[in-house]
Amino acid sequence: ISPFRFADVGGPGFLGPNYAPLVVSGDSNDPEARANLSIENLKPPPGVTKESMERRFEISKFLQDDFANRAKGPSTKAHKSNFDRAKRMIANNAKGAFKLDEEPATLRDKYGRSRFGQGCLLARRLVERGVSFVEVTLDGWDTHSDNFNAVKRLSDTLDPAWSTLMTDLRERGLLDSTLIVWMGEFGRTPKINGTAGRDHFPLAWSTVLGGGGINGGQVIGDTGKAGTEVANRPVKIADLYATMCAGIGVSPDHENISPEGRPIPLVDRGGKVVEEIAAIPGKKKKL
Repeated sequence: ISPFRFADVGGPGFLGPNYAPLVVSGDSNDPEARANLSIENLKPPPGVTKESMERRFEISKFLQDDFANRAKGPSTKAHKSNFDRAKRMIANNAKGAFKLDEEPATLRDKYGRSRFGQGCLLARRLVERGVSFVEVTLDGWDTHSDNFNAVKRLSDTLDPAWSTLMTDLRERGLLDSTLIVWMGEFGRTPKINGTAGRDHFPLAWSTVLGGGGINGGQVIGDTGKAGTEVANRPVKIADLYATMCAGIGVSPDHENISPEGRPIPLVDRGGKVVEEIAAIPGKKKKL
């Protein structure tokens, strides 16, 4: 099953469509799909039977194979890959993950009835079904003005969803095999600007790791009293990624090879696992 992403960003690059995320926006003209953060068009049209769908798939496969034999190339392979993924999505039990109304109303309330909260619940249901990578996004942290009110609103959405996800995974025996990463791409200025906001700050920021292979309950690093620089135990981006790889049992030294033959490492060379929270080696985990 391919990765899922709750944001309209990113792509697989040279790895190709087999590694492309399936984007779930939560936006839909179908009230049921919108309520469940599900994907439209997974059900046959009204009046179309299972047998009829199978015949349509057979005809489509014949046409696809015939075209592929006459027009070989990466675009043809990409189209076939996308078609096969869509068919697999219809056929397997992953689509059942989107039936959020199967969950108790009290649990849905604990996650929060926001798009982000229900996205975290959907993430848990996808992990249960073997999806190896799920990303749930919460926009709005670019608080150049009115920072304090904005962060309070965001935290009211983030906190119940995040904490309930951790608890839910633990109660289901999934937390030890699932690495949770909470992060953004940069920090915010320690000083408040003239519009009561915080601006972009790339010198230091926080990331939280929990679950699979992580020795939790620790704070690694220190930005000093003013929060303006890393004053102690710096962790570089490559170190963070190396630690994440270790947490899911993937070698940080692994390299993918681009179509031009260029080696692309998973982690920038020189990245070191943060040993204080080092993952348990030799056990593959979900991210």
